[in-house]
Amino acid sequence: MTQEKIIRLADVSKSFAGKAVLREASLEVGRGELLALLGASGSGKSVTLKTINGLICPDSGAIEVLGNPVSEMGEAELVPLRRRVSYLFQGGALFDSMNVFDNVAFPLREHLDLSPQDLAERVRSLLAMVHLEDVEQLQPSELSGGMRKRVAVARALALDPEIILYDEPTTGLDPVTSRAIAGLILDLDRRLDVTSVVVTHDILLVSQVAERVVFLEKGNFIFSGSVAEARRQGPAVVREFFAAGGSDA
Repeated sequence: MTQEKIIRLADVSKSFAGKAVLREASLEVGRGELLALLGASGSGKSVTLKTINGLICPDSGAIEVLGNPVSEMGEAELVPLRRRVSYLFQGGALFDSMNVFDNVAFPLREHLDLSPQDLAERVRSLLAMVHLEDVEQLQPSELSGGMRKRVAVARALALDPEIILYDEPTTGLDPVTSRAIAGLILDLDRRLDVTSVVVTHDILLVSQVAERVVFLEKGNFIFSGSVAEARRQGPAVVREFFAAGGSDA
């Protein structure tokens, strides 16, 4: 049975200040897939992620997400689609002026009409899903880096998305916390049956969670395959990337 493709990039190009970042890049992601998007710093990984949910508009090419022509849609048209496609920013992007409860409740208040009791239950449920309890009244400044990432994930799950886009989810975390975040991504992917695209430099994370790896080099995807294939059969730059990551998992 052919896997339904719910993310399609076809010949997508994007330049900034005359510098080409994506050069007629094409990519397809299947429903339920957990994909790792790799590449050197500045190769266009985060740009790719932002084109998927319309935060960046390509100069040319077509982008389709969940059957919607993202590259042709205006900001107002993108709002309902973004309820189905959550974006986890690199730093978590929590609101410093809000406590944990209000951070997680923010998208629920924006998009749903819940009673105070239902809202509180939903927030507690989301925090429990990322293995956090009794933190609702804490400020982001009172949380560890790993806890802030978990709160950001809870907020990203608030509207039951079909796709989650993770931008460097383990950046700045120690190895033990990074492993815990990797376990969380894998657990959520299995339990919620979401489609996940993870942009990262963390080879250990990739080895733990990725069903498929794609590698972005000079504006194009030059490799697509399993972690084992990337290590043993990928282009030299891909094999070197994995060797430098130091994990043989």
